[in-house]
Amino acid sequence: MPSTRQISVGGVAIGGGAPVVVQSMTLTKTHDVEATTAQIAALVSAGCELVRVAVPKLEDANALPLIVRLSPVPVITDIHFNASLALRAIEAGVHAVRINPGNIGGPDKTEQVVRAAKRAGISMRIGANAGSLPKHLEELARRDTAEALVVEALEQVEILERLEYRDFKISVKASHVPTMIRAYRMLSEKVTYPLHLGVTEAGTPFAGSIKSAVGMGSLLADGIGDTLRVSLTADPVKEVEVAWEILKALGLRERGPVMIACPSCGRDNVGVESLAILVEERLRDYPQAFEVAVMGCAVNGPGEAGDADFGIAGGRDVGFVYAHGRVLKKASSDILIDELFHEIDRWIESGMPRPKRLKLAKPAALAMAEASLIPLGSAPGSVAGGD
Repeated sequence: MPSTRQISVGGVAIGGGAPVVVQSMTLTKTHDVEATTAQIAALVSAGCELVRVAVPKLEDANALPLIVRLSPVPVITDIHFNASLALRAIEAGVHAVRINPGNIGGPDKTEQVVRAAKRAGISMRIGANAGSLPKHLEELARRDTAEALVVEALEQVEILERLEYRDFKISVKASHVPTMIRAYRMLSEKVTYPLHLGVTEAGTPFAGSIKSAVGMGSLLADGIGDTLRVSLTADPVKEVEVAWEILKALGLRERGPVMIACPSCGRDNVGVESLAILVEERLRDYPQAFEVAVMGCAVNGPGEAGDADFGIAGGRDVGFVYAHGRVLKKASSDILIDELFHEIDRWIESGMPRPKRLKLAKPAALAMAEASLIPLGSAPGSVAGGD
């Protein structure tokens, strides 16, 4: 079930109906302020809304005041085993700390950190990872890892609630996707706190993106999850890009264009793969939210392009530019993409009006055949027009 409790991380609302928040983690040495702030800037440009930095050493903690001051988004510190580093991070002005109450040095150390966080008015992230469960849960983990993750998380929740601290979010991460899904589903039935989603150690960009999309997408589709991090063995900017694609695919957030494209098949008349790659690359420069379809033949082209704000569908030598369900113009294949973006730019400049959609009343092949009669380069319809 969705969380009902809301917390704030540096002014960013999490849980309780707030939009799902994208975060990532720097891979620089945190004490290298120049490298760390440069990576934070790159992450923010990609759409990162919260950034986590590792603080394994004192020199990293000493760099935090400047990093917090220079970061355009809230900074979360990742700290394990050393309560004194967590206390220093809080003094440095970080916006949240990620700790594990079970490995921070005992109940008295946990209490010190919690009391410091309460005084500073900042939140925490707690939770369990399948790869680092405590010894007393090892036997349970062998029988049911998902249940062991939830038990560990609830033990941590109990510690913080006993200290009358409730400003936290929880994670129960695993690298095994079905385990991760089941753990979060179980936990969501037992707590009202915000949940931070992740498939831990997901892997390389290809496999890791798929595992993350399946794991987190399954939960988000049911309203479970309030923040997410895609954990890839890659530049963290890629993590942010994948996270946004997951949210956009589910219709949960908008950021930049969405492109749909035909699969490669024997009906392809236009080289749809190379066409789609070129269109996708040029779309990266647009912050506006709109949909573009790249279609390769007459079977699905008119219908799919008709559902998008803009689209192209083609033949061997010529193609067609669609806008809001209408054939806008016919263009030779060598300038088809340029014509598409010319119309997109013109539409954006006019304020991005969306006219009433026309339903495709004719078979796709017939519609394409009629469109082929349009003289090359002509524009029978208007982007902003319509019934």
